[in-house]
Amino acid sequence: MGRVSGQAGGSPGRYQRSFGGMVGAMVVLAAVVLAFVAYRAVNRSDVADPVRSIAFAEDLPFYRSKATFPLLAPSSLPDGWRATSARFNVTEPQTWHLGVLTDKDRYLGLEQAHESVRTMVASFVDKEATQGPDVVVNGVTWQSFSDSGGDHALVRQEGEVTTLVVGSGSAQQIRDYVGMLEDGS
Repeated sequence: MGRVSGQAGGSPGRYQRSFGGMVGAMVVLAAVVLAFVAYRAVNRSDVADPVRSIAFAEDLPFYRSKATFPLLAPSSLPDGWRATSARFNVTEPQTWHLGVLTDKDRYLGLEQAHESVRTMVASFVDKEATQGPDVVVNGVTWQSFSDSGGDHALVRQEGEVTTLVVGSGSAQQIRDYVGMLEDGS
């Protein structure tokens, strides 16, 4: 009786190895990877802009009715600008935040809290922010600050409430935005 084996010419589970076989396997693998990449590129559904806009003005009257200080906000935003975040902490200490993006996707943040100017600047601008000259907007004097990263801020304290507007936009954009702020009265 002869040997019975499912493999021709040798030990079971062995195959012929050659340079041509290896190149062929690599070509097949590269084709599979390229086909997968092409499939993902065609079927990809990236969101053009992952930042969502919010309608802060809808909740603003409620926030203002609960606030112990005048909440500032623009009555409307310039064309192309959009609000991206709004938070009001109704419990003490009350805080108000409104974040917007300009038409050039520059961030501007409005912060109001029962904090000192120094604390607000350290928290929202930089612990080592540089104070610049005072700026008058709509007859109100604001202190100006900037940091080494290019952020600018205008800050003022009225009573126990500090209002800070900070952003990566230009100092002029910050001033213009501050000029839009109203207390709703």
